[in-house]
Amino acid sequence: MAVTTTNTAQTDRKPLLSSLSIWNMSVGFLGIQAGFALQNGNASSILQRYGADVHELPNFWLVAPIIGMIVQPIIGFYSDKTWNRLGRRKPYFLAGAIAACFGMMLMPNAGILAAALPLVLMGAGMLMIMDAAFNVAMEPFRALVADKLPSAQRTQGFSAQTALIGIGAVIGSWLPWFLAKKLSVADTAPEGLVPDNVKWSFYIGGILLLVAILWTLFTTKEYPPEEQAKYAGETESSSGKGALATIFSDLANMPAAMRQLGWVQFFSWFALFSMWVFTTPAIAHHVYGCAIDDNSSQAYSDASNWTGIIFGVYNGVSAVFALLLPTIASRLGRKKTHAMALTCGGLGLISIYFAGSPEFLILSMIGVGIAWASILAMPYAMLAGSLPAHKMGVYMGIFNFFITIPQIVSGVINRPIVKYIYGNNAIWAIVVGGVFFLLAALSVRFVEDKDDVVYR
Repeated sequence: MAVTTTNTAQTDRKPLLSSLSIWNMSVGFLGIQAGFALQNGNASSILQRYGADVHELPNFWLVAPIIGMIVQPIIGFYSDKTWNRLGRRKPYFLAGAIAACFGMMLMPNAGILAAALPLVLMGAGMLMIMDAAFNVAMEPFRALVADKLPSAQRTQGFSAQTALIGIGAVIGSWLPWFLAKKLSVADTAPEGLVPDNVKWSFYIGGILLLVAILWTLFTTKEYPPEEQAKYAGETESSSGKGALATIFSDLANMPAAMRQLGWVQFFSWFALFSMWVFTTPAIAHHVYGCAIDDNSSQAYSDASNWTGIIFGVYNGVSAVFALLLPTIASRLGRKKTHAMALTCGGLGLISIYFAGSPEFLILSMIGVGIAWASILAMPYAMLAGSLPAHKMGVYMGIFNFFITIPQIVSGVINRPIVKYIYGNNAIWAIVVGGVFFLLAALSVRFVEDKDDVVYR
């Protein structure tokens, strides 16, 4: 058996970590993703209950990528330069967790503050708080895995992170359905109010997020700056520039692999944003037979609950498939593995158009789950080997531009397209998302992954 490898000098000096250590450092992401899944599966229906029309939903969802584009590079820049009693990355994801927990408690209760602003705007404000907090907590986790692991364990590290993300997302996605169907918590509410099963799901998710972050905080030790520099074989340096000047300078001088991965990320995240925003109204109309303007009937509540179930399915599939990614990538290479997974995602989304029953959507989400597992792991595994260790945080934050920009583009262009071309029939936005997944798969072939290790 031959081994082919390219440049791995940058991170191979780091010691190998135990499997337990690799899992512990990403437990916090389980909590973050539980909260993120609750937002993804329920924000559209909550905002519709607060009075938003279906074609207006992208406007509210634009908050997330805009905040992410601003917050993540700044958090990355400052976390690169931070060292205190908590560590380098840990202070930031702890602060983000506390803020996210606060936002999750308020999101389904925006009505208590509605005297200050219209209800739909207050709900959007709570969504903004959650988005900002998720981004503060999320960015340092990517950098933490890259900080701690040598190249030989990097795919394993991001795959473990993806598996925990999947488990957290299953919990968050299925909580509303479980509370309604198994514990008989009310899943309907008068117009303008959020059902109790959704409220309690957000409360439980907020607590889980905080507990998971504390787990990583107490079980993971970070390398101090001088040790990190020694392992990376380079000297820590400071340009004296401020955050914005550094971010724009590093953006202009980004590694070639980051630019190439940018196109893959653009198509991937355009598709994901369309799926998150439009799945509930799409299946409510296309599968459950609801009227396009229906957002309060029992059938619409059933569609909303089923969206949580199928989102849980794709996240559960991603958790399992993530465990297989290191083996598959070692045989096929990271590029071919990612292209294959994205193709599965594209076919999964397109197949939703042909769904004759809610149960058919489970099969559709299997393909999406395979793509999601790879999206959360392989681009970062390919990217990390091309980044200087002392700029890992800021470059991971800059890489988020290629996640947020496509979401912004999707949100801006989908509003008039869904209204005037699709006639508010959201299923077409889902189909186009599937096409974009296929374009992402084609784009992977142009990425140069210099430190991949392939066993042939």
